[in-house]
Amino acid sequence: MNNKLIDQLEKVLPMGMVLPKELILLYQWIEEEKLYVDDKDGYRYGFLFPENELNDSYTDSERDGGTSMYFSAGGVENLKYWFGGNDNDEVKERLCVFAQSGAEGSECALWLSDNGQIKVVHMGSGSGSMLSCVLADNFTDFLRLLAIGYDEICWNENFPYPPNENSDDLIVKPNFKFQNWVRQIFNIEIPKIALEIVKHPATMDDESSEDEFFNWYKKYAY
Repeated sequence: MNNKLIDQLEKVLPMGMVLPKELILLYQWIEEEKLYVDDKDGYRYGFLFPENELNDSYTDSERDGGTSMYFSAGGVENLKYWFGGNDNDEVKERLCVFAQSGAEGSECALWLSDNGQIKVVHMGSGSGSMLSCVLADNFTDFLRLLAIGYDEICWNENFPYPPNENSDDLIVKPNFKFQNWVRQIFNIEIPKIALEIVKHPATMDDESSEDEFFNWYKKYAY
């Protein structure tokens, strides 16, 4: 059975990089649940919760749907803008954008680490989120992070707290269907806070960090 989200991402995947099997399972679930829209050119965007239901649920104080994410095959096309205009071949061989993590333009990417592992990293927009680090050492942990239920995973100031405890703004109700899928398919527990998964939440304006992605991208960004 063809899966458009997978097909689109494989077309922009750097040579030598392989899609994590957990990402493939996620995209299969998204398409089975019809959690996607196609634009006028046929380009597909996937979600974790029905977009129309999420948008209709908004009130002045709360919304449904858990973490908001937009999955699409960003690939390597616009990486140079995140790296200060530098169009570096090694960067394009080791990064592949696959999702938008924040409404202000932050993104998530697959990153081929120095030891050959595929990790999930965050690329802050710079105009909003500054978070630029390894989000998860593997895609299973990334799914656990998404299942916690923050509004968006681009705001690291919320990571020491459970969802809704560090904000006076919007209450985000859990995405129970996604949480149950993560638990059942992978036989894992969902943590209470992001810091159980995100080891070193470095930001763009940090002078130094123990985070390996932070130290790698700093070599090319300036």
